[in-house]
Amino acid sequence: MARGKSKQVVYDFIDYVGEEWMDHVEAIGCDMNSDFEEAFEERCTHIQPVFDYFHIVKNMNEKLINEIRKDEQARLIAEGNMEAAKHLKKSKHVLCSKKATRDRKDEAAQKGIVKQKKSDLFNLPEIKAIGGWNDKFDLLIKENELLFKADLIKEKITAAYQEDHEWKMAKQIIEIIDLCNETKNEHFIWFANLLSNHFEGIIAHATIKITSSKIEGINNRIKTIRRMGYGYPDDEYFFLKIIDMSRRNPL
Repeated sequence: MARGKSKQVVYDFIDYVGEEWMDHVEAIGCDMNSDFEEAFEERCTHIQPVFDYFHIVKNMNEKLINEIRKDEQARLIAEGNMEAAKHLKKSKHVLCSKKATRDRKDEAAQKGIVKQKKSDLFNLPEIKAIGGWNDKFDLLIKENELLFKADLIKEKITAAYQEDHEWKMAKQIIEIIDLCNETKNEHFIWFANLLSNHFEGIIAHATIKITSSKIEGINNRIKTIRRMGYGYPDDEYFFLKIIDMSRRNPL
């Protein structure tokens, strides 16, 4: 644990565990924080950074698909096509979700699964799972070419991260970069640059199957602790709370 996300955090960590200990480390799982990647490469040149699938898709959902959705909605409103613009309203979760997730939600609606029970005490109605996720998704990508291309690229990224050979994964990532650049769209070009700038760390996943998913889970638990305490002005006490939470058998 450390306070902050600067390069100095990595330097302090390496100094703490020692250069000899770091010599046994072959790779590290990274998010898209360039400072951490550069700091490890500066101090430990033998280490291979690896960027996992979760962070690539997270950036794609938030900074590519969602931005395109907002741009397309604004364009349709400016053109007076209010019906098509209405379809894009509140469609972020539909566009960013995987097909397996949409299938699961549609299946829950077909089974009549209850998401919220009726409560007379709090005057709450019964709410059942709502279907039509796949239908709405199909409608959106048919009406918007850029959203269709974004979905195609997401499928290609999923396929690329299932490869076990770096050269095969590299070939697929290069194809994705070319597809993004061909659109001439600023958001696609941004995503292509993201893939290009992290290329080696992305294709390394083909042979080094590590992920930072456990760290992301721990981060969520840390955020929960902070919310439960309404924030902690004392960092040492806060870190002790995190250590206590991390025990396998809490006292």
